Amino acid sequence: MSPPHPFDPLSSAEIATAVALVKKTHGDGVVFHVVSLQEPRKAVMTEWLAAPETTPRPARVAEVVVIENPAGTVYDGLVDITAGKITAWEKLSGMQPIILMEELQHVENVVRNDPKVIEQCVLSGVAREDMHKVYCDPWTIGYDERFGSDVRLQQALMYYRPDVDNTQYQYPLDFCPIYDGNKDAIIAIDIPQVRRPLSKVAPLDYHHLAQEKRGGYRDDIKPINISQPDGVSFGVDGNEISWQNWRFHVGFNYREGPVFNNVRFVDNGVERPIFYRMSLVEMVVPYGNPERPHQRKHAFDLGEYGAGYMSNSLSLGCDCKGSISYLDATMPTRAGGVRTIKNAVCIHEEDDGILFKHTDFRDDSTIVTRARKLIVQNIFTAANYEYAVQWIFHQDGTIEPNIRLTGILNTYVMNPGEDTHGWGTQVYPGVNAHNHQHLFCLRINPNLDGGHKNSVFVSDAVPSEAPVGSPENFYGNGFYTKRTRLETPNEAKTNFDWSTMRTWDMVNESKIHPYSGKPVSYKLVSREVPMLLPKPQSLVWKRAAFARHTVHVTKYADDQLYPAGRHVPQTSGEPSLGITEWIGEGTDSIVDTDVVLWHTFGLTHFPAPEDYPIMPAEPIVLLLRPRHFFSSNPVMDVPPSYSVTPSQILAKKEGVYDATDKMSTLVVSEKKTNGATNGNGTNGTNGTNGTNGSCCKSA
Repeated sequence: MSPPHPFDPLSSAEIATAVALVKKTHGDGVVFHVVSLQEPRKAVMTEWLAAPETTPRPARVAEVVVIENPAGTVYDGLVDITAGKITAWEKLSGMQPIILMEELQHVENVVRNDPKVIEQCVLSGVAREDMHKVYCDPWTIGYDERFGSDVRLQQALMYYRPDVDNTQYQYPLDFCPIYDGNKDAIIAIDIPQVRRPLSKVAPLDYHHLAQEKRGGYRDDIKPINISQPDGVSFGVDGNEISWQNWRFHVGFNYREGPVFNNVRFVDNGVERPIFYRMSLVEMVVPYGNPERPHQRKHAFDLGEYGAGYMSNSLSLGCDCKGSISYLDATMPTRAGGVRTIKNAVCIHEEDDGILFKHTDFRDDSTIVTRARKLIVQNIFTAANYEYAVQWIFHQDGTIEPNIRLTGILNTYVMNPGEDTHGWGTQVYPGVNAHNHQHLFCLRINPNLDGGHKNSVFVSDAVPSEAPVGSPENFYGNGFYTKRTRLETPNEAKTNFDWSTMRTWDMVNESKIHPYSGKPVSYKLVSREVPMLLPKPQSLVWKRAAFARHTVHVTKYADDQLYPAGRHVPQTSGEPSLGITEWIGEGTDSIVDTDVVLWHTFGLTHFPAPEDYPIMPAEPIVLLLRPRHFFSSNPVMDVPPSYSVTPSQILAKKEGVYDATDKMSTLVVSEKKTNGATNGNGTNGTNGTNGTNGSCCKSA
């Protein structure tokens, strides 16, 4: 069996080896929160990638985070699996590791059996014998000054479900128990000053049984099938993906989910590196109700729970449609076992509309080429919300991170006629959905054209500074792109500007395009970039420093991956961890060096009834586009659907390029006139446009 690629996630056997070494040294009293690949140091990995046949293969090293019970002591460790030994072991103070699904599920059982919680449920209107109908979404507490960070806590957002098929989020309860993981007990209950009893309104559910009672589903939808009779155009070799001119490695870990390494593009037979590493590294969801205890509701879904740990097993024909390849994900259990998430990542192609087209109005000479795209998708469920994270690779060298938000709103109970004070919306009687934001952080380590030395520019569309009537701008219509190089991390703290349609360029200044005279670059185009709305010095502002600006730029360092800090649960933000530590004084040069661009993007959500009881998917799209990278349009070699030149039209010559889709058909509709159907059954259509399989020809 061939050894794993150095970027491959840990296998089941490797996880078991790391666990066994830790237990042998530190006993069976430890529980495992992280057993994950520590990616090879970049300097070592770069050497191996350049000459894998002659360079020693990087060692396989596992990052390990454990809690030693009953004391609750947290340890960070490194296990060299190749050498079979522990190489680092550090005791932590005042830090809590990532929350596991096993912990979340356990809290619900504790809540149902706690006497004080039962008392509050009865006061709210839940019958004592109905505690099995009480549910909770356990969240990390965020930070609460009453308890600090040495005690492992969760806050339980409480709900009631009259029937097991009801969505729990339409019957919220108004109090919030606090769970101590070390004591395995409820240690406090936050009770609001204004009590809000359980709503008695009839349920509004979204599943098929409920819809059948409401009259059933639409019956005018015909199937759309995706067929690739000759197979797919991509290749999967382990975790190495090849598609058209793209080559890249897909890794996967507990925190980020998919990780893309060594991304390159084959340009006229030459592999040109673009990105060394890119991934979604953090997100924060601050809620906008300032009333206690809602100030604690700002989930760091990646840092506190992990996109990998929360990943769905994707289903053929539902989550992914067409001809699909899957990658599984292997994760540790808290006891040190191994669990596999089947089909954690799906890979497939889709049609993507027109790639390019032109018709000459003089003679109807035409070329039209259709595009397709490769999608690498992972979906994770963070309690009420689903996040469908797509990484879309386009034929022209563009990469499109695309996140679709769906699932269910986080809700809170409200009294009849209660004023939400603008902090939320009544989306159903008695259901208050609070305002919130979803702010994601993308980490990109560029390696443009093989150069590990890159710079970042901010690019603004601006009018000419010269006044109307001046020799330089006599008619006043001049405008241009103003590009400003970001010299230091402080200068790089930049925000989106709608007035200039601001973008950011990652640039290799040593490689100059022969025609434009400009350096090769990749442009970040992102326009869904709300500012963090909680005020400076607020709790979430302190904890989520990465969200204070649209873009940060830092010098590369191997272990600087997570901008809210390595261990996020229960951090106070004092001092602010992660990106603020790495920036420091912010005066170091980031010009022509190994840089990392951190981009915060997302949306601000003011809920509405249309989002309830389940939310239609809302997309967030950004682009990474090549600029001055290719010598010309890089997709002219994609076969067109149809192409005819002016000379062929004039001379009526053979040789027209016709590869139109022969499976496409003309819709023939019946139109009844005075009770009869039009004689040819075509609604008056003469059948000449598109019926010959050459739909790109003029009719």
